[in-house]
Order: sequence, then C-alpha cells, then structure tokens
Amino acid sequence: MDPILVISIIALVLAAVLVVRALHERITVFEYQFALHYRDGQLVGELPTGRHWIRSGRDAVRWADRRAQPFFVPGQEVLSSDGVPVKVSLAVAYVIEDPVKALHEQLDLYNQLYQALQLALRHELAGRPIDDILSDRGAVGPALLEATAAQAAGLGLRFETLEVKDLMLPGAVKDLYAQVVRARKEGEAALERARGETAALRNLANAARLVEEKPALFQLRVLQSLAGSTGNTVIVNAGGVAGDAATGAAARASAIEVDADDEGPEGQPS
Repeated sequence: MDPILVISIIALVLAAVLVVRALHERITVFEYQFALHYRDGQLVGELPTGRHWIRSGRDAVRWADRRAQPFFVPGQEVLSSDGVPVKVSLAVAYVIEDPVKALHEQLDLYNQLYQALQLALRHELAGRPIDDILSDRGAVGPALLEATAAQAAGLGLRFETLEVKDLMLPGAVKDLYAQVVRARKEGEAALERARGETAALRNLANAARLVEEKPALFQLRVLQSLAGSTGNTVIVNAGGVAGDAATGAAARASAIEVDADDEGPEGQPS
C-alpha cells in the first residue's frame, strides 16, 4: 500500500476523532447525583450513574443531589389562638425523590418550599393557645411534618426531619410568664411549709394524747431530757400514776429546782 495513502487515512481518522471530541463532552454522574438530560431544550430523561457522552451545543444537564439537605425557615411571627404573638423558626432536612418534579416542573423550588412551610406553620400555631405551644412545643414539628407531607411530595421532595428551632415571645409576655413561674414556685414552697407544720402539729397531738393516757411517760421524758445536764435537782411526784385526775395533773407538773451550785454575777452563791 502506498505510504502516502496510509498517512492520509490516518490523518482523516484523527481529524474525525478530533471533530467528534470537539462536538461532544464526556460527563460522569455519581451515585449521589441526579442528572436530567436535555437535548435542544427538551427533556430526554434521567441519566444513570456512570460516564456519558453528550453533544456540545445541543445537550444540557441539570444536576441535583440525592443526599439529605438542610433548609432553614427564619423566625415567623404568628398569633396564637388566644391572640399572643409568638416568633417561631424551623429547621428542616429534606431529600429529593423525584428530580423531574423538583427541577423540571418547579420554577423556584426553594421559594415553593419556603412558602409551603410558612403557611403550614401559621395554620398550625393559629389553632393552638399559647400555653399549649409553650408546654408542648415538641409536638409542633411532627404536626407540621404530617401536614406538609403531601405538599412536599408534589414538589418531588420528602421531609426527613422538621423541628421547631427557636420559639421567642415578646419581652412583656416573657416577663409575665416569668412572674407566673415564680408565683407557682412560691406557692409550692408555701404548700411544703404547711405540710411540715401540719405534720409537726400531728406529732404534738399524738404526744399529748399519750401523755393524757399514760402520765408516767411525761415524767420519763423529762428525766430523759435532763439526763445530759448537771447541777439540777428534779422532784418527781409519782403519786398520780394510779391516782385521780388531780393527782395525775400534779405529777405532770413536776417542779425543777436550780441547784445551789450555780453562782451569782460576782462569784457568790445566788
């Protein structure tokens, strides 16, 4: 074969390869990505994971991430059902499940998502009194998650988590609730004091009843109380143990005399 012909053929092949490479572009779709393939402005379909050649100038690709993505709804001021203003922000995690709905059918996915969450939040809090919102704020997120599930599916999304991030009250309302909490705690402290006093009175009543029934117990208690002291003379009238009521009263009224060992202010016996 003529060497010149061989060289010409090789040159033509190389030129064809260069032309093809110039008219095409190689892309790689990773497993964590969605890739929508467009040709001449029309949606062709979704490209699978792997390497692909697309035509430069005619083909285009729109990308999306399959992984969970965060979304934040800043503080929204909403009136509760009893007319108290409250400012609430949301923390959301979502995944794209249908890239055609999310990328192809929506003009502005994030604006649609923000509007759907904002309206759902206002509707949910407007039906709750402020006390329920504050005492059960953990229930607001799951309620919103359930209420927005259908809207999220219409956008090609699925919410993985939806929680209340911040819940803020106006300064005046916050001060009022602080006063309520303080008053509640003061009431609980007063109740505990009353319970303690009641228990003490009950013990005193039981002791009085025992002394009334068995007067000798009173005399024994006096002796027990004075067992650790010195310099005292105790005179006990035991005649009332088996006597009448008057004698028993005298036994309970035992006299305690101060011993002559105590000294006066100048060291002399008093």
